[in-house]
Amino acid sequence: MIVSKLTSKAQTTIPQPIRVALGLQPGDELSYEIVDGRVMLNKVQRGTTTDDPFRTFEEWRSEADARAYADL
Repeated sequence: MIVSKLTSKAQTTIPQPIRVALGLQPGDELSYEIVDGRVMLNKVQRGTTTDDPFRTFEEWRSEADARAYADL
């Protein structure tokens, strides 16, 4: 069993064996799905869409926005 700890800010580090198994790199997007009380974690393939309605707001994708919201 592989475990990680949740911080007070609801963050966790994805353990190295999971990162390797999914081929995760910095900047990759993850999707979460709850199935029968379990969470399925998947790497989002580039070029696919998710249920994020804000993806369509291109005006929020500028370099200035990325810098302004980088620490959130």
